[in-house]
Amino acid sequence: MIHLEKFEKQYYSELIDSIKNAKDLMQFAGPEFVFPLTEEQIDKTLSDENRIAFRLVNVSGESTLGHCEIYFKDDSAKLGRILIMDKNQRGKGIGEQMVILLLEYILKNRKERNVELNVFDFNIGAIKCYEKVGFTINPDKKLIREVDGETWTALNMVLNLEEWKN
Repeated sequence: MIHLEKFEKQYYSELIDSIKNAKDLMQFAGPEFVFPLTEEQIDKTLSDENRIAFRLVNVSGESTLGHCEIYFKDDSAKLGRILIMDKNQRGKGIGEQMVILLLEYILKNRKERNVELNVFDFNIGAIKCYEKVGFTINPDKKLIREVDGETWTALNMVLNLEEWKN
């Protein structure tokens, strides 16, 4: 059993420690943060009232499994900064459960029904996870990022909550 809890300052160090290099940070957070991640950077982004951050918690042990955020903008909800902190726990369905919990949160607490997220095209595991939940790739929207001399392409994925809940 897992659940979402509000991401509080006391958990910042767990998140910071799980981001090992600039590429991990870009994959996790996009270009807004600069490696190394700091408490000040987290404070700044979470001061935005349109952003809600959660930690994913293992109910039995109360240990943090992951991190995720929802950003509300232009009548849509954007999922982001989705991270399973322990690499050994990835690929076990935890990400799928986390995304479902985020969608359920939006359904219960907000009016937005269009949800989107961005994921780098090489992150096949994450893409499959999001497709399993019901997201589809939006072919009309891509983002290009330069990372350490490499060009990364972020795919945009979309889901309508009214269709999803049925």
